[in-house]
Amino acid sequence: MAMNKKVVVMIPTYNEKENIADLIQEILALELDMNISIVVADDNSPDGTGEIAQHMASKDERIQPVIRMKRRGRGTGGIDGFKEALKHDPDYIIEMDGDFSHQPKHIPDLLAKADEYDLVIGSRFVKGGKDQDRNLIRRLITFLARNFIRHQFHIPVRDVSSGFRCFKRKVLESVDLDDCISVNPSIVLEILYKAHLLGFTITEVPIEFIDRTRGKTKLNVVILLDTLLMALLFKKRYTEATVKRPS
Repeated sequence: MAMNKKVVVMIPTYNEKENIADLIQEILALELDMNISIVVADDNSPDGTGEIAQHMASKDERIQPVIRMKRRGRGTGGIDGFKEALKHDPDYIIEMDGDFSHQPKHIPDLLAKADEYDLVIGSRFVKGGKDQDRNLIRRLITFLARNFIRHQFHIPVRDVSSGFRCFKRKVLESVDLDDCISVNPSIVLEILYKAHLLGFTITEVPIEFIDRTRGKTKLNVVILLDTLLMALLFKKRYTEATVKRPS
């Protein structure tokens, strides 16, 4: 991979004060042959996550916090984070969670395929991937949701709900972020589906997903059902419309 390329890591956060500083430090400590920076899109976390990111940013210009006061949620947070990342004129944008379930050590694995493919997904469900430390109920929910989505959307991806991904800039410029309707975690699938409809090349690389050890998970049954309902809504929306890739 050529030297001096730019990669921006985009991390949407809410109440991750126990994780965010260590996560940022691990990312910036990676030995990469390219320039790396970080966008933290924080939903004005009451635990002070945003303030931690702002303090770190005051000492390191590679860190860019975006404190969101309105339209909060995983979906809109991701969109605002991507928009900020694109302002930095990157070659690649990496999206990852802020709780260490997505481990920085896998970032080089994603980037290793980024020249060859438009979208590289960190996958638990390809050979070599692992889904660690989650209880039986969480595993069952993931299994049922994943198979429902794969049956409905016919995307040639095993880990359709993975939010650990590397995009070429042109993908995020083409999917029309302002047209996305997801407010919550369904944004992950919505952007993946739009990229698939636009004909971008997609691959998966194995990662070890580790359930968070610090902080509380945001996933619950209500969010899961909202995600599945929203998925059906935007599937209908994009089936009825013609999604065109810019020339």
